[in-house]
Amino acid sequence: MSAEPLLSGGLRSSGKQKEGKELPKPSRRVSAVATPGEKIPSPADRVAQQISRMEAIGQLAGGIAHDFNNLLTVILGHSEFLLKRSEPAKSRRVRIDEIRKAAERGAWLTNQLLAYSRNQLLEPTVLKFNAVLEDMDNILRRVLGEDVALDLLLDPNLGWVKVDRGQLQQIVLNLAGNARDAMPQGGCLRIETRNISVVDGPARPQSFVKPSNYVAIVVRDSGQGMDAETRARIFEPFFTTKEKGKGTGLGLATVYGIVKQSGGYIWAESDTGRGSAFYTLLPRVPEPASAEVPQKVFAFRSGGETILLVEDDPALRKMAAEVLRDTGYKVLTAPCGADAMQVAAEHPGSLDVLLTDVVMPGMTGRELADQIVARYPRTRILYMSGYTDDAVGNHGLHGQTLRVLQKPFTHDALVRYVRAALEIGA
Repeated sequence: MSAEPLLSGGLRSSGKQKEGKELPKPSRRVSAVATPGEKIPSPADRVAQQISRMEAIGQLAGGIAHDFNNLLTVILGHSEFLLKRSEPAKSRRVRIDEIRKAAERGAWLTNQLLAYSRNQLLEPTVLKFNAVLEDMDNILRRVLGEDVALDLLLDPNLGWVKVDRGQLQQIVLNLAGNARDAMPQGGCLRIETRNISVVDGPARPQSFVKPSNYVAIVVRDSGQGMDAETRARIFEPFFTTKEKGKGTGLGLATVYGIVKQSGGYIWAESDTGRGSAFYTLLPRVPEPASAEVPQKVFAFRSGGETILLVEDDPALRKMAAEVLRDTGYKVLTAPCGADAMQVAAEHPGSLDVLLTDVVMPGMTGRELADQIVARYPRTRILYMSGYTDDAVGNHGLHGQTLRVLQKPFTHDALVRYVRAALEIGA
């Protein structure tokens, strides 16, 4: 669907955009789409979908194993060198940096997979997409390189959306990186924002879009475009047109998952030699009563408060306790809820924060928190979890004001979240 149909018929646009360079307009040949609802398939369709899912799962498992085995080999290799050799401090630092980078790539891959499966733990806030784009201007230009011109056409009256800021940035970076790869000789990338209203009736250009008010993001490139076979598969996991070793094939699959999880729609138009245009629609929400407050920067100084840390993984429990003690906290530890209640009962002083995993054997983090608060009403609760949004929801955490520290986390994130928990009600 080109820009003209997007603004006509069953769709109405408001606001003005700045003038920009002309880009080749892709044809009305549309890719697979991501939508909040699915049509009821026929029995034959269900068989075909099951076969397709099984093939996709095989690709997914193979891709995960390949990427994680590479990362683990790097981590194990550098760890063995550190244990076997007595190297200069500079060489040890290089190896430690490589281990950290490999771990960060593993965390990134996990987040990509959770986003693709639409089960990533989210922290949605009401925000303006234009502000997110403007904050990303420098990194976008670095991603695109000097031979790709970036053209932003932003509606100054753009409405508000309620999404996870990190995921919104992930959508833009993945689409921009995909567009850059489609323009190996350079070109132009245009990102447009606008308000649109979808109304019911025969003039509605896409039947899968539910009538409502949306914020539209259009990412258009002047690249090579896609043929019909490629268009049909662009949102599949681990599908890539890049040569082996040049890409994971998770970029557009991740975008697909994020958009669906956020209640929106995405589709693409393209034809060989005519560039591509990706259209993302996110539900528009009312303007918040007050502007979003920037995250407070903490000094990370402990006042000697007592933290009860409950985590069933011994290695993680030991590491987290060491980080918190190094910051000046008094840390009590327990591997499960029952042991945590025993530790709390034997502790003569107050408990300032309960830092507990969500999913544990015997007693969940929520059940433990309820018992701790009943006995120690002034204790602040902070959850941590490596599980998905659905798993956290099943344990009764949705609707609470406290945030969940998502694994894997850095030292800085751990200390910052604990500090934030202490500041609540202080």
